Amino acid sequence: MPIRHPTAMLSEALEWLNCQPGKIYVDGTLGGGGHARAICDRLGAGGRFIGIDQDPAAVQHAEGLLSSFTCQRHLFHDNFQHLPRILRELHIPLVDGILLDLGISLYQLEASGRGFSFMRRSEPLDMRMNPDEALTAEILVNQLDQRELTHIFKTYGEERFARRIAERIVAARNTAPLRTSGQLVDIVTEAIPSRSAARQRIHPATRVFMALRIAVNRELEALRGFLDTALACLAPKGRLCVLSFHSLEDREVKQHMKSWASGCTCPKEIPVCVCGNTPRVRLLTRRAVRPTAVEVETNPLARSTRLRAVEKR
Repeated sequence: MPIRHPTAMLSEALEWLNCQPGKIYVDGTLGGGGHARAICDRLGAGGRFIGIDQDPAAVQHAEGLLSSFTCQRHLFHDNFQHLPRILRELHIPLVDGILLDLGISLYQLEASGRGFSFMRRSEPLDMRMNPDEALTAEILVNQLDQRELTHIFKTYGEERFARRIAERIVAARNTAPLRTSGQLVDIVTEAIPSRSAARQRIHPATRVFMALRIAVNRELEALRGFLDTALACLAPKGRLCVLSFHSLEDREVKQHMKSWASGCTCPKEIPVCVCGNTPRVRLLTRRAVRPTAVEVETNPLARSTRLRAVEKR
């Protein structure tokens, strides 16, 4: 199944990942395969590539896209947070680089039929990146109480009118269950004051759809789980490069990388370090790297991308 998706910050990701022939690299989010193809092109016959994606369509697409490359390839329908287990299965102790691109793919928005986009009004409220999982957006909007829905919209979507939207959803589902993206879009649009909606540069339903997607796929939990074990998977001088697309993801990545680089965990009021912890990484990007204006013009999906990278000591 061909997947159309413009690759975000390709040259920057390859630069910070520092792909070298004959080494071992992981792409934890195959997506449309743009990063994976560029990595495999640099590895050569002696290299090994590990590709992971929780969407089976992305894995199937990558199998065909990468078939002509000479490096060893291992593709997994799985979540990147399970990388330690995958490496154990492959009998690979450490890898030389890991890339994560945390954005949703254009295929998932336009062609998956799973209700990721508020523009696809007739699609079901699914939003699962892995169709094998049980939890869907339809279950959340029809079964969670008002307080729980408000929490999701406020925490994951940073939605100003979270409580109003949750109230309207609960009222609407008392008449009939919500089944489609279009039903949800209409409720959200009606809940947001017209004056506030007119001042927004994004569609009024953008934050609610994003929040539900994050909740359905437990995206922040998966990211935290990965970051807690990522350094143990990297060889010395190995690199981790993460592309995030909203502030919650970027905050998690930034805090973990800052903690790894600082080493000491002693309280600030203690004048001398007593914990003995030393820096575990070298920060390659002191601040998040953003896409160029030229890239944003040609690929608007990349406009919110933030790239951060570290090298293990």
